[in-house]
Amino acid sequence: MEGQELTEAEPSDSPKLSQETKKHLPSSNFWLITSLVVMALSIAWFFYATSGSKPVPSKPIPIVSAPVINRDMPIYLSALGNVIPTYNVTVRSQVMGVLQKVYFKEGQFVKEGELLAQIDPRPYEALLKQYEGNLERDRALLANARIDLKRYQDLWKQDSVSQQTLATQKALVEQYEGSVKSDEGLIERTRINLIYCRIISPIEGRIGLRLVDAGNLIQLSDTTGIAVVNTINPITVIFSLPEDYVPELVDQVYADKPIKVYAYDRQQNQMLAAGRLLTLDNQIDPSTGTVKLRAAFANKNNKLFPNQFVNIKILVETLKNAVIVPTAAVQHTLTHDFVYVFDKQKVLIKKISSGPSIGNETVINKGLTAGQLVVIEGADKLINGAHVVNEQDNSKPAAAKPKKSPDS
Repeated sequence: MEGQELTEAEPSDSPKLSQETKKHLPSSNFWLITSLVVMALSIAWFFYATSGSKPVPSKPIPIVSAPVINRDMPIYLSALGNVIPTYNVTVRSQVMGVLQKVYFKEGQFVKEGELLAQIDPRPYEALLKQYEGNLERDRALLANARIDLKRYQDLWKQDSVSQQTLATQKALVEQYEGSVKSDEGLIERTRINLIYCRIISPIEGRIGLRLVDAGNLIQLSDTTGIAVVNTINPITVIFSLPEDYVPELVDQVYADKPIKVYAYDRQQNQMLAAGRLLTLDNQIDPSTGTVKLRAAFANKNNKLFPNQFVNIKILVETLKNAVIVPTAAVQHTLTHDFVYVFDKQKVLIKKISSGPSIGNETVINKGLTAGQLVVIEGADKLINGAHVVNEQDNSKPAAAKPKKSPDS
């Protein structure tokens, strides 16, 4: 049958195809060698990837080192402050009238009681004369009424006048006495207004720009005033510190211990003035978690100006005989701080316990001693035990001088 013939024909061709295919297939030795090579490469890669140490480069790495020094370290707190005059007074007129004359020059230093301006006094002088005339009239009426009262008292003793007439005369005398007192009060007030026509400086300080020109009518309702006088020698600065520092400061402030305060410019490059802490506020601002403090400065050079923003450094403590390194030498990890110590043309990692940092210097609480050299430049390329070359020698005593402090 056809189906059976086809089935019987297939086995007859298969041996021939199998022999041709075997000629082109790789031998079993080839696969064995390939497997061994792949296994060897995998083992080599595993050991290289899991190795914790890096090869130390043969070429020395250039670095710059600095010595660990030992000296007293002042600890400062920093804040942003606002310069406030010791006294700030807006000079206003206490009487209404025409500003007749201005005697001060803008920006000049004025003394307490110095004449600044003049209000036209003529209306008050005329009013004074009127009140003085009223006083003379009422005094004459009072004298006449007292004479009549004495006469009525004598006549009443003789039963010549009624008691009602005597009582009426007594009331008239008292009325004239009240009129005289009223006239005297009006005269006194007018004389005071005449004094107020001479506008004087209530404090000593520097006067600002003129706010009103001569010839203007001055009203009692005017709020701008004539000028502003600020006391700037001495002057104060108000600044805020976090509430965490309150316990550290309050004992010193309430014990009247002198606490030094330094004012610097906006870039913190120049110290403008040195002063002392006066006091701190009696409450903490809950919205900011800070407390306000006030410091006083002599300001002899007038470098502090009212409403100027300055950087404040307040000396809270001085660490005696502290171990200090440049801040650039301190390296950080998630768990600890360390430095690279330079010794015999190589560097070693040294774990440290860092303290406060002030400017470009950091206090080391534990891990270093004075005289050691630490790397301050080139640390990003270093590993433990790396061979290095010190390009700049900062280990000489001249380079280890302490940074100039505000106290010096």
